[in-house]
Amino acid sequence: MIQPQTHLNVVDNSGARELMCIRIIGASNRQYAHIGDVIVDVIKEAVPNTPLEILEVIRAAIVRTRKELKRDNGMIIRYDDNAAVVIDQKGNPKGTRIFGAIARELRQSLRA
Repeated sequence: MIQPQTHLNVVDNSGARELMCIRIIGASNRQYAHIGDVIVDVIKEAVPNTPLEILEVIRAAIVRTRKELKRDNGMIIRYDDNAAVVIDQKGNPKGTRIFGAIARELRQSLRA
């Protein structure tokens, strides 16, 4: 569960390293975001000499959360960190590679 003020790791090569959630895209009264949701973030830490800068407001898609994800077959998946991928306004990732584990549910929704 990701809520405003939550810090997330960036798992792509876009140039950002750490994000802080400031808003959840969707319903106006939504408190938490889960895997696959889009959030509005501010960059808290970035790699030098990249297009993304500290305090820039961007959008990101959540790819991992520490909160458990229960699948239809009863399996429970839990990750070690909260992680996101930087995306543009159209929903395309800004980086060219994604590092680490990605949930099967997220992969299937990206193909559709």
